[in-house]
Amino acid sequence: MTNVTDQDRVVIFDTTLRDGEQSPGATMTHNEKLEIAELLDEMGVDIIEAGFPIASEGDFKAVSEIAERSKNSRICGLARANFADIDRCWEAVKHAEKNRIHTFIGTSPLHRAIPNLTMDEMADKIHETVSHARNLCENVQWSPMDATRTEWDYLCRVIEIAIKAGATTINIPDTVGYTAPVESADLIKRLIETVPGADEVVFATHCHNDLGMATANSLAAVAGGARQIECTINGLGERAGNTALEEVVMALRTRNDIMPWHTGIDTTKIMHISRRVATVAGFPVQFNKAIVGKNAFAHESGIHQDGMLKNRENFEIMRPEDIGLSGTSLPLGKHSGRAALRDKLETLGYEVGDNQLKDIFVRFKDLADRKKEVFDDDLIALMSLDDDDDRLQLVSMKVTCGTGGQAESTVELEFDGKDVIATEHGDGPVDATFKAIRAIYPNKAHLQLYQVHAVTEGTDAQATVSVRLEEDGMIATGQSANTDTVVASAKAYIHALNRLIMRREKTGPGADTREISYKDLT
Repeated sequence: MTNVTDQDRVVIFDTTLRDGEQSPGATMTHNEKLEIAELLDEMGVDIIEAGFPIASEGDFKAVSEIAERSKNSRICGLARANFADIDRCWEAVKHAEKNRIHTFIGTSPLHRAIPNLTMDEMADKIHETVSHARNLCENVQWSPMDATRTEWDYLCRVIEIAIKAGATTINIPDTVGYTAPVESADLIKRLIETVPGADEVVFATHCHNDLGMATANSLAAVAGGARQIECTINGLGERAGNTALEEVVMALRTRNDIMPWHTGIDTTKIMHISRRVATVAGFPVQFNKAIVGKNAFAHESGIHQDGMLKNRENFEIMRPEDIGLSGTSLPLGKHSGRAALRDKLETLGYEVGDNQLKDIFVRFKDLADRKKEVFDDDLIALMSLDDDDDRLQLVSMKVTCGTGGQAESTVELEFDGKDVIATEHGDGPVDATFKAIRAIYPNKAHLQLYQVHAVTEGTDAQATVSVRLEEDGMIATGQSANTDTVVASAKAYIHALNRLIMRREKTGPGADTREISYKDLT
């Protein structure tokens, strides 16, 4: 992009810690808020709305500490249109190197009825409270809540009052996700052209996603002249959420041909903070979510996979590396074709001829019809690697557990033809057993999944245990069934480890598990 000017700069205002946390069930701890604020600060977010200081003592402390610790971002707090809220907000943000007070009031007919104020009474209140905020802080944002359902003449009137009272940013919220892109652009454009003093302030947009148009409405508002977008990580927020930070940032980056605006966001940090917010807020990201969803850079269709292998621009308009991913994923399933299967086998270390590929492809399709996704270790099994070649095999195990202390597990494995015994303690019999197995076969595999399902009814039901392990980007699954759940767990874990060993021996020069021998463990 060339000829970038200040007018092309879009300010990113992130309200994950305020509006995002208002999602039912998304409350974050003090330390989690500090962590997310630090990540936002590092990513280059211009303004962090750190919370609603008067809402609770905990929120006040979090905003205060974020204000003190911020290195780059401007720290903002939210306040209703009363002196107590505004004073409390200022106390929380005043120690930030760059700070802001954001005060608001509902201006639509529905929202004016809540405090039972006339138009004139509300206008007076806006003048008093914005003036008070400006006397405390030189950077003041004012929002007419439910602006998109406020009468046009009244909206112009109260915005002019707020500007005269000292507001430096005027935010136009689509509080209930009611508007459409063409209306969003027109509203901002008309306000800038109509309201006296509008050229002296920054207009912002805050869009909710009730009709699924938050990002489109925000980008349309920028086209109309807004230069601040309010958003959250993963679109977290009230009801259906807000404009998602990752969506507007990547849209501006990807379509700068028709949207010649830019932000200062380090996009390579997007995926990391997306996953962290999903974890601490307890809101998993849907698989098909734009930019950060698990399937956003995944291709299962055979036609798409073949096109991706030839040139990934065929089916990707942005690079996964740009948001911090290592690359594209080509998950194998029933829609996958021979090209993707051959490519995957080659990455696993298998060279296959055309005739062999035909045979494997038939078995692969049969398996894919029975499974949602075919994992790498499934393919290894298809390549006829016999379980008799497993380097780790369970010989015996004994577990002691109860209320008297930690569980103890003694496991005997046959490892490379030698019997090795280890005893470990843990938080329950399964934990102790897995630790004993790791003591016999040291590994850095991360346990991604542990599931137990009862196959039949009754106390003697057979339990099927599934285990998924990840190590250095390689994933292996193991499964076993037994009437003893702990035994089934041990066998499933060992099964997954054996599959990891197979993969390492195929694909990991220098990391071959053959380097670990029995004598190293004695």
